[in-house]
Amino acid sequence: MNETDEQFMRQALRQAQQAFEEDEVPVGAVVVMNGRIIARGYNQVERLNDPTAHAEIIALTSAFNQLGSKYLPEATLYVTVEPCVMCSGALYWSKIGRVVWGASDPKNGFSRVQPAISPFHPKTELVHGVLENECAGLIREFFRAKR
Repeated sequence: MNETDEQFMRQALRQAQQAFEEDEVPVGAVVVMNGRIIARGYNQVERLNDPTAHAEIIALTSAFNQLGSKYLPEATLYVTVEPCVMCSGALYWSKIGRVVWGASDPKNGFSRVQPAISPFHPKTELVHGVLENECAGLIREFFRAKR
């Protein structure tokens, strides 16, 4: 983890806050290339009535459209919560270079399925625990208010 990872995770947290304010599960993501954000996304499952409208999918689709490409080997996705199996599959097919997440998700994250086997592309670098307390805190706050 480095200062740059923290800087971009803070931007993903801003996206998660937007989801929180819209009464969506507060997960946010940004796609970064060459030191700049090229795409952003936050959960919009309720708003779009679409169970696939996760932050990662929205950010990836925006990045593909921005670049006119279906592959992102030079990009990094920053996401506030460990990707689920669906999002991990999309990240695999994108051939993204790096995935950085904040909070682990033992209930819905990809690692709950087969923790020893990575669902990501073999060349994808994984980093976790960046601003973990802040990312987990936002999720806890959201679900505490729901109960």
